[in-house]
Amino acid sequence: MRELDADVRYLRGVGEQRARALAKLGITDLKSLISCFPRAYDDRTAMRTIASLEAGETACVRAMVAQPPTLHRVRRGLELVKVRVVDATGSLYLTFFNQAYIRDALHHGETYTFYGKAEINGTQRQMANPVFEREDAAQVTGRIVPIYPLTAGLGQSFLLRTVRQGLDDCMGALTDPLPDELRQAHNLCHIGFAYENIHFPDSFESLSIARRRFVFEELFILSLALRLVRAHRAEVTPPRCGAVDMSPFYAALPFSLTGAQSRCVEEILRDMCAARPMNRLCQGDVGSGKTMVAAAAIYFAVRNGHQAALMAPTEILAAQHHTSLAPLFDTLGIRCALLTGSMRAPQKRKLLADLAAGEIDVLIGTHALISEQVSYRALGLVVTDEQHRFGVQQRAALWQKGAHPHILVMSATPIPRTLALIIYGDLDVSVLDELPPGRQSISTYAVPTSYRPRIYAFLKKQIKDGRQGYIICPMVEENDELPDERKAVTAYAEQLSGEVFPDLHVAALHGRMKSAEKERIMRAFAGGEIDILVSTTVVEVGVDVPNATVILIENAERFGLSQLHQLRGRVGRGQHSSHCILVSDNDSPECRARLEAMCKTRDGFKLAEEDLRLRGPGDFFGARQHGLPALKVADLSCDMQLLTEATRAAEDILARDAALSKYDTLRTRIAELFAAQQGALN
Repeated sequence: MRELDADVRYLRGVGEQRARALAKLGITDLKSLISCFPRAYDDRTAMRTIASLEAGETACVRAMVAQPPTLHRVRRGLELVKVRVVDATGSLYLTFFNQAYIRDALHHGETYTFYGKAEINGTQRQMANPVFEREDAAQVTGRIVPIYPLTAGLGQSFLLRTVRQGLDDCMGALTDPLPDELRQAHNLCHIGFAYENIHFPDSFESLSIARRRFVFEELFILSLALRLVRAHRAEVTPPRCGAVDMSPFYAALPFSLTGAQSRCVEEILRDMCAARPMNRLCQGDVGSGKTMVAAAAIYFAVRNGHQAALMAPTEILAAQHHTSLAPLFDTLGIRCALLTGSMRAPQKRKLLADLAAGEIDVLIGTHALISEQVSYRALGLVVTDEQHRFGVQQRAALWQKGAHPHILVMSATPIPRTLALIIYGDLDVSVLDELPPGRQSISTYAVPTSYRPRIYAFLKKQIKDGRQGYIICPMVEENDELPDERKAVTAYAEQLSGEVFPDLHVAALHGRMKSAEKERIMRAFAGGEIDILVSTTVVEVGVDVPNATVILIENAERFGLSQLHQLRGRVGRGQHSSHCILVSDNDSPECRARLEAMCKTRDGFKLAEEDLRLRGPGDFFGARQHGLPALKVADLSCDMQLLTEATRAAEDILARDAALSKYDTLRTRIAELFAAQQGALN
């Protein structure tokens, strides 16, 4: 028996090179190896006789090699191994492409189990490149076979063998983090059964039992951790705030707040007067007025004698916030400054000295706000805009700049409350569910690619009328490798510029560009110097361009509804009617339902709920880091009942033992979770 922290490189068949490849999957020791769960399962339990095989059927056949395999060199770069196998009902002809070793691996007169897709050519049954093993092996045929995530240098058969070896080596060292009484109360299997059957299930029923246990455990540990975070917040003293006359702030606004904005402001001010630091998410649809809610919170903090920091994900967004807020704060006697990474050194030194001396009340900027040389005299409020674009470490670093300042998180990504329970588990949530008057409606259409000439003609007319447009390309992953978005976007922009819009200024934007280049292109687009911006989803959260009235989204089926809704929010920000065109040739019922939902509603929360129902949660933020551990097993589209159970179980156990003093293994698991997040959860 080996301990769970034993290095994987010492397992048979691993070695240094494969250990490096495994590390790319996060596998370094036996614990991480057996915790690398399959991403799917191949049902290879169906056994058929050769005569009963049907065309297109994927099944297992037990058959004897009837004659020695033959190797044929068809042309340079193409070798075929052909072999005839038989059972009592007939013959099956197998072909293996560019696998010359098969000639020596299959022995005349011996029986093997073959798994593959059957084809029928006249009266002859055939299989190409079937998986095979000796009839007594039963490792990759005749059973449910796990399919693992891969990386360069690793194959499925290697991972399967290595996980099997790892499980056998450390099964005796497994300690169940779930107390026996909890497992029994919630009808959960033991840890050993769960690991064995999540990897090598003897039936789909056993797989379901194992998966249910891991889902519960994952949600239970996370719920416990988040409740401990809340308890920790209650132990620290926040910057003191008391009642403030807000009427000067409201009088300075050129409009009245909506009911939803007023409600959110009340919730924020109440939190800031409480005995623990505020940790609130203000979640609102595109254009719902989150910035003014943040401005009210900043005014309240400053009038209570504190400084405030507002962190945006890009310099251009930070500058946009400064442009919109500085005049308002100026009329209220609040000193506001903008800090970016590209400022000149003398200017930056002066700003930092003023900040440290308390002569700046509000500092707006990018992650430069958390750099080492920035110090605040009395930081009382931190506002992060589009918080899911910041790593948790960045948020934690900003929080540590003051003595437990209040935190207000703003997000324009509508998330169903059920999902917000996990993604924002330690935050109180305010929802802006009402749009201010005057927002332009956005007409949304779903069309096939055959409409492309009409779309281009419409886009041309819009630009002739003085407007601008976006064209969004999806990032397509191939062979589990990162796509080259640069080639796709640049090539499309060049094609449009040369063939479709030769008289217009077309530019490309993608995530692999340097930040300064992205900022330069977005500024040029915002300034009207670019007519059409061809981009990946890097523009999903970006600068306001009121003159942009058309957004064309290619291969719209590749995006979730929440992401499509975010992209649609790039237009409709000015006084002109706006249009969102979703292009897709995918005719599946699910795709049609999703695109129809986009055409029918502009309510981001309804779309998010529909997305959760249709596709499951996936990752509402694409590949962005939102600050909590990724759920490895749980799927909130079908595990909501277990989330409820796990949450209640966490509350019950903490009610009995708030410090978990009787549960060493549970404390260890939670400590590991905190450590994985570099302490940012607490």
